[in-house]
Amino acid sequence: MHETEGGAAGQAHEHPHSHGHGSADGRPRLAFIGAGRVGSVLAVALARAGWEVVAVASRDEGRRTRMGQLLPGIRAFAEPHAVLDEAELIFLTVPDDAVAPMAAALKLYSGQALVHTSGALPAAVLDPARAAGTSLASFHPLVAFADFERGLAALHGATVALEGDESLLPVLADMAEAVGARPVQLASEGKAAYHAAAMLAAGGLVGLLDAIVEVAAGAGLDEPAALSVYLPLARQALANAERLGVQAALTGPFVRGDAATVRSHLDALARHAPGALPLYLDVARRELAIAERRGELAPEAAAKLRAALERPSA
Repeated sequence: MHETEGGAAGQAHEHPHSHGHGSADGRPRLAFIGAGRVGSVLAVALARAGWEVVAVASRDEGRRTRMGQLLPGIRAFAEPHAVLDEAELIFLTVPDDAVAPMAAALKLYSGQALVHTSGALPAAVLDPARAAGTSLASFHPLVAFADFERGLAALHGATVALEGDESLLPVLADMAEAVGARPVQLASEGKAAYHAAAMLAAGGLVGLLDAIVEVAAGAGLDEPAALSVYLPLARQALANAERLGVQAALTGPFVRGDAATVRSHLDALARHAPGALPLYLDVARRELAIAERRGELAPEAAAKLRAALERPSA
């Protein structure tokens, strides 16, 4: 593969088997340590895009069997270190908390690369596996991997955040583009903030929907009914934000200055969904700040709204 700029720390590990220079087209052969949702989706997507995926490691026999069904001819191993003898670029597709311990248990051979798929961790967490002439990076698809088929389809048009050794990033960018995604390079110190924003965009949105369902129960709507009523409105808001920007997309009582409406909301929440009240207040304060930045809200209207939010039980 590639040698990191400025050289790599540590001593080179002699490879017991000759790999040559990867695939016939000069691209590295790929292996995966971890065969859960992320690993299986990425392995299949890259294989379909023409990359040679040759090995997988998983201690779960069922997952090894499934990978063999998804990618006939792939070599499957129970022990992670076994894939190092099979490929030039190894994806570490394990839960975040397992990345550092797994890296500490691996020792790369000269010419190999190790890539993890965590959105929160920097590539430096892989340093224990580094040897002379090796490369490390992170490759994070900004996709909600709810299941295999949806994850595979969602890669098209998704963002893949890249971070790590500069010499390795062009290869990873090629991979991202090959599966229909858009590569974006991040600085290592920005990874945690990037991933926190991603959590709000995905899990945070699901948490908001959970609160919407709770509040809608006070109107006599069960979950399917609530989602059928409010998801179209949420889609409109997302489309407006994408087209107009966040500030211009805001609608509702905070734009109009309807303090009485907000007080009625707070009263309904206190009676029917008190668990959702803190979330409503947090979101409402942000909406009020956006409305004030737009400059269309009269100061006296803003003061009434702020007073309502400061005394939600009044």
